[in-house]
Amino acid sequence: MGFAAAKIIGKEHKVILTGRTVKKLDSAIDELKSLGIEAVAFACDVSNRESVKDLVAFATEQGVVKSVIHSAGISTTMGSASQIFSINAIGTINVNEEFGKVMGEGSSIINVSSMAAYLMPADRMPVNEYPLSLSDAEGFNQRMLGIFSSLPAESAGGASYCISKNFVVWYSVQSACLLGAKGIRVLSVSPGTFKTPMGEAEGENAIATALRGVLSRVGEVDEVAKLLAFVASDVGSYMTGTDILCDGGVIAAMRKVQ
Repeated sequence: MGFAAAKIIGKEHKVILTGRTVKKLDSAIDELKSLGIEAVAFACDVSNRESVKDLVAFATEQGVVKSVIHSAGISTTMGSASQIFSINAIGTINVNEEFGKVMGEGSSIINVSSMAAYLMPADRMPVNEYPLSLSDAEGFNQRMLGIFSSLPAESAGGASYCISKNFVVWYSVQSACLLGAKGIRVLSVSPGTFKTPMGEAEGENAIATALRGVLSRVGEVDEVAKLLAFVASDVGSYMTGTDILCDGGVIAAMRKVQ
């Protein structure tokens, strides 16, 4: 999703692609350059605060940071409950806090959540624990990992994914309020099932869920990429502190009156 958005944003701006290793980004950078887009790669582990600081320093050397699309994340097929939460939730804190220090008027941070943020019943979400993240990210992480360790192994990963993505929605609202005085917009986008490597890794269950949505299909990656590019740009200059659900109507279908 981030790569597809970069193809759109790169028409007007220089872009920096990040991932755990630069080597995995080589083909993406080559493709962007073939499209006439000025692009560079930089290795970053968003779950590591020092690594994010290095990314921020590199980005500011390239010029004024106009927008950040934070699409790094893993699902239940890609890691343990602790890894999922560390990357999805703590990574969001790290990216927002560190980039928030160097960005200014007219800039934007777009955090990618998931429709999974809406799948668990609200009363099962540990929302009362979320405020700790604003003052003690590591303490928050440890408290949440304690919750996951108390769950059966077969359900801990799914719970971590849903809760981490629900947290991204909550945190984006808080971040928007904290950074608004600097003229920085912050919001989240919650995609459903799209034709991406992560979507394919989720298998038939993810496809079946998408087919139960209002539109009864899996999304094309360009559909969410255009949304990400839109809200990150000046066209979305009055949008902040909210979540945009882009799931083909899956959550709507679940909530409809029978």
